[in-house]
Amino acid sequence: MQQLKSFFVSLLLVASLPALAQYTEVINSNRPGVSKAAFSVGTNVLQFELGSFTVKEEHNPLNYEVSGFGVDFAARFGLLWEQLEINIEGVYQNDTFTSNASAIPFEDKRSNFRNFTIGAKYLVYDPYKNAEEDKPNLYSYHANRRFKWKSLIPAVAVYVGANFDTKDNPYTAPDVEGFSPKIMVATQNNFAGGWVFVMNFLKDRIGSDFSDFQYILTLTHSFSDQWVLFGEAQGIQSDFYADNIFRVGGAYLWTKDFQLDANIAFNTKDTPSVFNIAFGASYRLDWHKDKKIDNGGAVKDKVDTSKNKKKKKRKKKTDFDSDNL
Repeated sequence: MQQLKSFFVSLLLVASLPALAQYTEVINSNRPGVSKAAFSVGTNVLQFELGSFTVKEEHNPLNYEVSGFGVDFAARFGLLWEQLEINIEGVYQNDTFTSNASAIPFEDKRSNFRNFTIGAKYLVYDPYKNAEEDKPNLYSYHANRRFKWKSLIPAVAVYVGANFDTKDNPYTAPDVEGFSPKIMVATQNNFAGGWVFVMNFLKDRIGSDFSDFQYILTLTHSFSDQWVLFGEAQGIQSDFYADNIFRVGGAYLWTKDFQLDANIAFNTKDTPSVFNIAFGASYRLDWHKDKKIDNGGAVKDKVDTSKNKKKKKRKKKTDFDSDNL
């Protein structure tokens, strides 16, 4: 109960931070890969991210193998402020565990959630906010692609989540059951030439005897307005499971609200060896509206000008009608 109270207190602290985020005109997906971008989806944007993957593992010292499939999913919604996002995400796996350690092979069909998490992410710092000097140079192609030292300063977001694990889950440590907190810091650098670098540092299943620390480094490069390639390294360290997993793949922007992606994942050890193939898609329902900015008389002047134009048009039309009577 105390952990649950601490989670909601942390969530309220995150929500009280100053607003800095920006809405994007095209879908802002965490796919492909498993890292989380620093930026949220934007207020009144509901986004779904869904993927399926194959499972192929072989453990040579213990002489067992695992084969099957899995589904990973996420629902993200921008709430209250541009920089705040609430989300639900999880990974469900169905496989067959085959042990060849004895003379008679043993098979065990398994299925459960590898993880199921509800959380919130908040962008606490955005170096690209109101950066006048970062506006594109309309007269120089090379100036727009030149490296800028300021780009080394990343956008920073914090995440607080709650894991929910069932009893006797074959994919978690023996003592992991029920509620456990998850925290993360996500950074993002947007470099010239279509390069984006994302880093995640997270502590998962806090409070259990097998809590793990993870880092995820993702580098993406857009070759056009529609095609993106990426490479990713994920490190996992705990007493229950430790690994270094690498992913490569790409994504295609079908429309501004719909994206397709594919990737392969592998590691470099045999305890166990891992090789997965994944396909996925992201789609958003965009109800976002830009907030009206009150610039004193500027908005009023614009409205008055519009009214004057309408009056002039009506007068001209009246004159025209009068001439033809």
